[in-house]
Amino acid sequence: MNREQIADALRQNQVVAYPTEAVFGLGCNPQSESAVKKLLDLKQRPVEKGLILVAPSLDFFRPFVDFEQINDEQLSRLQGKYERPTTWIVPAKSTTPHFLTGKFDSIAIRLCDHPSVKALCELTGFALTSTSANLTGEPPCRTADEVRLQFGSDFPVLNEMVGRAHNPSEIRDLRTNQLFRQG
Repeated sequence: MNREQIADALRQNQVVAYPTEAVFGLGCNPQSESAVKKLLDLKQRPVEKGLILVAPSLDFFRPFVDFEQINDEQLSRLQGKYERPTTWIVPAKSTTPHFLTGKFDSIAIRLCDHPSVKALCELTGFALTSTSANLTGEPPCRTADEVRLQFGSDFPVLNEMVGRAHNPSEIRDLRTNQLFRQG
């Protein structure tokens, strides 16, 4: 499928696969509880774990992130350019849905400059949920064909290439800089 078709599917609260910096991600509209539930069911992922959101700019995260709790130094770190994709755990607004934050009062976000992510966010007007496109026990998909093999030939997948990163994103706490997952 092309970008317009995937954007339409996202607006219709479907779960889609799209390329990111290293692997294909499964994503949906983070403001749709039904879409997030479909995603969690597909991944067999407990809601308590929370989800990562990706977008090309901080504006897409404004509905979810409590920027009043982020100081200038942290904001600079959040917007920094790094050798590897970096996901940051940041304070969530009290209105951010539990189906995104899980058992936490924070949310994971990643500024992503992958052209596919940028285009989909701009076409839909929202950030995307992002979890690796793979079924339990299977390796993350790195091509659209691998997505179709794992999820079926009719699964909505954006036919574009992943970026040059070799590993999924590093995950760090923005306030403490604690490393949760090595990238």
